Amino acid sequence: MARGRKTSLTIRLTPAERLTLLTWQRSTTIPAGLARRARLLVLLADGMTITEAAATVGLSRRHTYKWIQRFVQEGLEGLVDKPGRGHRPLPRQHPLTELDDLFA
Repeated sequence: MARGRKTSLTIRLTPAERLTLLTWQRSTTIPAGLARRARLLVLLADGMTITEAAATVGLSRRHTYKWIQRFVQEGLEGLVDKPGRGHRPLPRQHPLTELDDLFA
C-alpha cells in the first residue's frame, strides 16, 4: 500500500496518444530513453503512483516529474531528447588532399 501524500497530478491520454506511446514502448528502432518515457506515461495514465512508476521504469522521481511536465506542456514532441551541449564536428578534408598537403 502506498504511503505519504497523494498527488493531484493525473495523466489523461487520448486514444491516439496511448496508441503512439504503446508503439514506442514496443519499438526496437527508437532510442531506449524514448521507449522508457513512453512506458512511464502509460503506467501513470493507468493509475500507478509516480514513485511506483519511476521505480518500474528505472528513473528517479526528479526525472519523472521533468518528463511529465514536458509531456503536459508540449505533448508527445516534448518526450524527445533535446540537443545537448556537445561540440560541433569540424569539417574534414578528403584524406588524399591531406596527404598531398604533407608531401608538398
